[in-house]
Amino acid sequence: MPSREALHPHEEKSMSFLDCSCISPTQVQPISIEDQYEDVSHQYLSSDVSECTFAWGGAGSDDITALSANSAHYQLLSELGKGFNNLSQVRMARHTPSRQLVAVKNTNLDECTEDELLQLMNEVLLSRLFRHPNLLTSRLVFSSCCQLWVLTPLMGYGSADSLLRTFFPDGMSESLIAYLLHGVLKALQYLHLMGYVHRGVKASHILLSGEGRVYLSGLHSVYSMMRDGKKVRTVYDMPHHSPALLPWLSPELLRQDLHGYGVKSDIYSLGIVVCELVSGRVPFQDMPPTQMLLQKLRGSHCCLLDVAPSPIGELRGLKVSRSGVDSGIGESVATGSLTRTATAERPQSPAPKNHSVTLHNLVQLCLQQQPDCRPSASTLLTHAFFKQVKRHHTRDSFLSLMYPAVPLGVSSPDDPHVSCSPTPSCHPPTSAIAHSTEEVWDFS
Repeated sequence: MPSREALHPHEEKSMSFLDCSCISPTQVQPISIEDQYEDVSHQYLSSDVSECTFAWGGAGSDDITALSANSAHYQLLSELGKGFNNLSQVRMARHTPSRQLVAVKNTNLDECTEDELLQLMNEVLLSRLFRHPNLLTSRLVFSSCCQLWVLTPLMGYGSADSLLRTFFPDGMSESLIAYLLHGVLKALQYLHLMGYVHRGVKASHILLSGEGRVYLSGLHSVYSMMRDGKKVRTVYDMPHHSPALLPWLSPELLRQDLHGYGVKSDIYSLGIVVCELVSGRVPFQDMPPTQMLLQKLRGSHCCLLDVAPSPIGELRGLKVSRSGVDSGIGESVATGSLTRTATAERPQSPAPKNHSVTLHNLVQLCLQQQPDCRPSASTLLTHAFFKQVKRHHTRDSFLSLMYPAVPLGVSSPDDPHVSCSPTPSCHPPTSAIAHSTEEVWDFS
């Protein structure tokens, strides 16, 4: 652990809740390798920002490091969702001095168990360690009374899961899927290089800001693969996940045997996410946990619903279709999204579509039964499916992918649905919920 003198003065005050005597610093691993990877983090920041920033938007509104660590300076607005076993409440808030909109996650520390406090501590430390433009970290954390305040940039478009349920119930276009997955793979490439496995890749942990930047969240599930200063290939810890996350987990992680699992388990989860984004449904979700586990261990292969996937070897020399039919912009958006209505339920029988061969191949590669047969995040970034991702998007091209979704805070930025101002009470005020259940984020 770094000395308290090494911390920024405002960080020292903000993280004072971590001094609880029931928490042993030796139980938290991530901070021990911070110095070893610090230069790598800055390298990713400098090299990736240009690829993730729109010429029309920039990253200015995603930067919250200059905001104050004082709860009285924030006006709590509409409720966005809950998380952390319903102990955390997430709201949209306005920093009154700058008028900037942010997301605030409030957690009542008095209601947390020792294990939950450890998880919070681990997430805060990881947020200080990780620095990547596609990874959602909390650079501003402070306590107010018994409440822990964690501030992040406002994700104007919410999560990919909420977009599916509200605007794309039959699945997203291939162009939008490629755009989202490219950002997620950038984040996974960084995490894996740093020596961590995410273990929680799913659509609700893929967030999209109003400026169009893709973020991977869910740091509470991240696990270090560093042992005695060296990165190991396999670990054996079973994450404390809710049963709702089981459909995304890899067979080797669920098996819990002597072979363990590694970073390739995240690639399997990414394959499940692709199926989720394409159809609007999660594979294995309707199965009882025991049956789902048996299906995965037997090697049951998820595939897209239109045609059988082509063999992996046939991908060589394949070019991405430019017809517009399977690119997603032409057929899926024009004939699908324009006639859809918002719904909270996922469709049970998605309509068949004609998906590109490259998309089929991507799913097949990610869902290989043997982890060693799955490509790394770095290799997947060179996959033919991502050739359609433009290096520099324009405002019009991005909005065409997102139509008919509209980011939060756009309709009336100066007069949103407001709750009462924060008070010194340990219990935050109840805010008026401006959005229906279809639009609530999933922070589990």
